[in-house]
Parts: sequence; C-alpha cells; structure tokens
Amino acid sequence: NSQKPIMKIFHQSFVSGCYVGFAGLLSLSIAGNIGPAAAAAPGLQKMVFGALFPVNLLLILISGGQLFTHNTATVPMAVLEGKATMGDLARSWTVSILGNILGCGALAAAALYAGFLVGGTKQLAITTTMAKTSMSFGQAFVKAVMCNWMVCMAVFLSEAARDLGGKMVGIWFPISAFVAMSMEHSVANMFLIPAGIMVGANVSVAQMILKNWIPVCLGNAFAGVVCVAISYSYAFGKLGQ
Repeated sequence: NSQKPIMKIFHQSFVSGCYVGFAGLLSLSIAGNIGPAAAAAPGLQKMVFGALFPVNLLLILISGGQLFTHNTATVPMAVLEGKATMGDLARSWTVSILGNILGCGALAAAALYAGFLVGGTKQLAITTTMAKTSMSFGQAFVKAVMCNWMVCMAVFLSEAARDLGGKMVGIWFPISAFVAMSMEHSVANMFLIPAGIMVGANVSVAQMILKNWIPVCLGNAFAGVVCVAISYSYAFGKLGQ
C-alpha cells in the first residue's frame, strides 16, 4: 500500500475516512437515542456504541482501504523487513492522514446537511466532543497508545483469518473493546469532534487540533511503531534474528 501512486493512497484514505464517519454516525444515532437507560446505566451506552463502531474497519480492511492508524504499524513493519523505505513511510502517513481528515469531515458535513445530527444524536456528539478536548496532553497520548495497540492487533488478527467470518471476529472484539473503554482513535476523532463542533459544542478548531488531534496522532503512531511493528518484528521477523 505504501508504494502505490499518491492519488491512489489518497483515494483509499478519503473513502476510508468516510467509512469511519458512517460508523461514527451509526454509533451516535443508536447510542445517543436509548433514552433514560443511558443515564441509568452509562456502561450500556458505551457497550452499544462499541458494538456498532467496528463496522468501519470491516469495510476498510476488506475493501483495501487505508487509515493512518493502521498504517502506523503496517508500513513500519514493511520498513523493518526491508520491503519499504522511510520515504514510503513518510508519504503513506502524510497522504493517509490528509485523506482521512477530508473523508471524515465530508461525512460529518453530509450528516449535518441531511439532518442526522439532531436530538439524542446531537447531544451525544456534543458530549463526546467536550470530553475528548478536556483531557491533558498526557492523558490523550496514553489513551491513544492503548487504543491503537488494540486497533493494530485487530488488523493483525484480520490478516491471520482466511474467511470473512474469521476477519469479522478478529476485527470486532478489539475495536469494540477500545471504544467501550473510551480510548482515543485519531481518525474516529476526525469525524466525531468536527460533528460535535458543527452542532454547537463549545470547542474551537484550534482546541480540537491542540488538545486532541496532535497528542492522539502521536500516541497512535507510538503504538503502531513500538507496540506492534517493532514488537512483532522482534518476535517473528528480522529484528529477532
């Protein structure tokens, strides 16, 4: 994937951003409208959100899409095994993060225009946005490390499976787990936070970038490179030889 033409990487990244947006909208729409149960049992709302969100990674991995988050592991793995260069890595990360931002933003704008971000969906989008921009840099970074470790393992498990059912299982459990535990996924936040801002969350674009996107992207990258790429190259690849 890292050695494809730039426009193909961008296309796959943009579409993948849209798929993340679809999953985020689905989760907001259902989890945000379960009524009094959300206040009575907050864990139920988290479980519902987490159970629905993994649809995005299923769509992305099966269709050959690209997310910055899983490229933080797969491309460094290729570099460590001598199958890609640092130039390929820089190009992959830069283009995929740009495509993901634009795809997620486009889906958020479409959801607003279509009238999906209303009622409980709107309220959950605002609440989520406020929570995601209220953490310290360190908290956001650590939550992002934990999150992308799970995401990259979902990719690892999916690649190990040889049929659609196995890939679904490999994807669903790690992704639903990080969502239910309120960890930080940079690409998901590229949809959720703009959607919240669009419907009235008291958060500026600068706050979104500085309080969330920067520490979360850094934490996601650390997890992909260190916790997965280096770790498994040592266990099974050239680093361990």
